[in-house]
Amino acid sequence: MADQSTPGTSAPTARQAEPSGPASPEDTPTGVMSRRRLLGTAGATGLVLGAAGAAVGYAAAPAPEKTVPLTSVGADMAMFHGKHQPGITDALQACGHLVAFDLTAGAGRREAAALLRRWSATARRLMAGEAADHGDTGVARDAGPSSLTMTFGFGHSFFARTGLEKQRPAALDPLPDFSSDRLDKARSDGDLWVQIGANDALVAFHALRAVQKDAGSAARVRWQMNGFNRSPGATAAPMTARNLMGQIDGTRNPKPSEPDFDGRIFVPSSGTPEWMANGSYAVVRRIRMLLDDWEKLSGTAQEDVIGRRKSTGAPLSGGTETTAMDLDKTDADGNLAVPINAHARITRPDQNGGAAMLRRPFSFHDGIGTDGTPDAGLLFVCWQADPVRGFVPVQRKLDRGDALSQYIRHESSGLFAVPGGAGEGEYVGQRLLEG
Repeated sequence: MADQSTPGTSAPTARQAEPSGPASPEDTPTGVMSRRRLLGTAGATGLVLGAAGAAVGYAAAPAPEKTVPLTSVGADMAMFHGKHQPGITDALQACGHLVAFDLTAGAGRREAAALLRRWSATARRLMAGEAADHGDTGVARDAGPSSLTMTFGFGHSFFARTGLEKQRPAALDPLPDFSSDRLDKARSDGDLWVQIGANDALVAFHALRAVQKDAGSAARVRWQMNGFNRSPGATAAPMTARNLMGQIDGTRNPKPSEPDFDGRIFVPSSGTPEWMANGSYAVVRRIRMLLDDWEKLSGTAQEDVIGRRKSTGAPLSGGTETTAMDLDKTDADGNLAVPINAHARITRPDQNGGAAMLRRPFSFHDGIGTDGTPDAGLLFVCWQADPVRGFVPVQRKLDRGDALSQYIRHESSGLFAVPGGAGEGEYVGQRLLEG
């Protein structure tokens, strides 16, 4: 959980919702509103009915003569075609699904190409707020695009299964073992990886089901994980996300406006192999947070573990969230203001030879165990031009003495090559599969 913030861009689109029901009946002759009309009025004005007389589970439909425009959350649309795939530099979304597939026995390069062609066509339509072109479930019928993004990548094992070993990038070599790893192999790696994000839960689920149905007989699900973030508009002003430990998480993320951003995050257009031009490498980890142990710490102790104020995200050396951390500052007793093993100190790029990655995670909560322990934490996703220069050196240093390590557990891991974006008339991975 590196000390970096997440940039974002989105482009609104003008879409409108269709009326969702028939007209409400007219008022009764005595001038008393009917119960249905009253509910409609309450819905239109934002009135919340109390326990007395409230109709639980009912929602009012707008009058048919009034077409209600989508809110900005529903109308926002990410673009499928482009230099890079969507879902990398887009703003954090409220809902997410990560899913890995393995090709089935007998499926090879031809079947994989047909699958990526189907997935790309589905992503283009769904990201534009349209229905899938076959077998659409109708789950997202009433919603706009809702910033939906769908991102596709290839795992190390994909290349042997498709006879493309010579095209496998060196950067896709397996990650080294780390002492903090407690990895479940069944929930790690995979031939193919799909990242789905949206600002509406039904839109995200609709995309997940479409991807699974498109896989058909060519691939089967290896593992799947669900995540979430704070909803857009939930805070008075845009701010860096918080994680389930209550910490502002992501202050020092590299930003697209920085001159070296592309060089750190994306494979150059002249890079090798050629099919990875303008692509990136995604490290995916399920990091369990040991919240019961964490929440036993005092607020001051939690801040010492992270190296930042819990309330504002400001470094313990002073200032605001964006103030540069003073690693040499001491208090009146000569103690470092930012402890030597603080997470924020260890993850700084200038403490790791300039290593940087773009973090774009989701939180997760998968229930509560019989002992009352929450299965919750972070679906860590980070992007870099080369994981050997991004994720690996930072994680190695964290492995050697991060104060946060005793409160987290790495439970699954994956590394995926995510090719550049598809041009008009192309599908993702076409240069690899047809090159």
